[in-house]
Amino acid sequence: MSRFPTVRMRRLRRTAGLRRLVSESRLHPAQLLWPLFIKTSGAATPIPAMPGVSQHPLREAGDLAQRAADLGLGGVLLFGIPDRKDDAGSGAYDHRGVVQEAVRAMKRAAPDVVVVTDACLCEYTSHGHCGVLKGDRVDNDPTLDLLARTAVSQAEAGADVVAPSDMMDGRVAAIRRGLDAAGFSETVIMSYAAKYASAFYGPFREAAGSAPQSGDRRSYQMDPPNSDEALKEMALDLEEGADVVMVKPGLPCLDIIRRAKDRFGGPIAAYQVSGEYSMIKFAAEKGALDGQQAMWEATIALRRAGADIIITYAAPELVGKM
Repeated sequence: MSRFPTVRMRRLRRTAGLRRLVSESRLHPAQLLWPLFIKTSGAATPIPAMPGVSQHPLREAGDLAQRAADLGLGGVLLFGIPDRKDDAGSGAYDHRGVVQEAVRAMKRAAPDVVVVTDACLCEYTSHGHCGVLKGDRVDNDPTLDLLARTAVSQAEAGADVVAPSDMMDGRVAAIRRGLDAAGFSETVIMSYAAKYASAFYGPFREAAGSAPQSGDRRSYQMDPPNSDEALKEMALDLEEGADVVMVKPGLPCLDIIRRAKDRFGGPIAAYQVSGEYSMIKFAAEKGALDGQQAMWEATIALRRAGADIIITYAAPELVGKM
């Protein structure tokens, strides 16, 4: 291999045009999913723990879909804020539920926008867990039917993609069977396949009102020290019929994203979660860093690691960096 002065690595860094020309990893708006919190009524409510993010009333759903379309984003990911909750999370699979109604409104306003729905119970259960409780623990198998019912109701409303985030064993197969039996064999499943029990979800739980009322989710979400387990979870979900597998959180799991891409190919999704987003926003507010540049660097790291789809609350502002 030739050495300096024959090789001068800085030659290709000399101008912005040259840097763009040889860029190895690129972000395009179509690779970004924009997560949105939808409530039934009232005014848009800013979320203190997530600067720049709000809970949006249902009446704004169409405008949000049109904005996503105008920005050229890959789509939106919807989380519901119901008016009421119960032990079984029945609002998740209510055909007139807040997410179902938001999907309909978005598809009327911007039919070509890809609408992804969170297929989980935690936003709708009074206890805040992702499934049916048996004593103080989530009972896996009875939960599967409710998750399948949730996915079917969302597909009936017009969702293009359902995204189970519960981490129950066997839920992808249950959802695939439910969708196929209801005539939605073309509906995509994007599975939260490697979802770790992470401290970085705190702001989301404030935004969605989904913090567990007792205990935690460590008995069903993954333990952060484990990586081989993540690959096994992904393999199982793909075998059960997942079309896309996701790693969550994003930045703390760059190694998992890379391993998943190398082993499975694509498409691989990564979620730049609420804590990742908020820590950059708060640091920027204190003048510790350039917030827009830091957000772009954190996001391009996910792409560089191998993510094909990136879920980020910063999607609209990132478009300006592309």
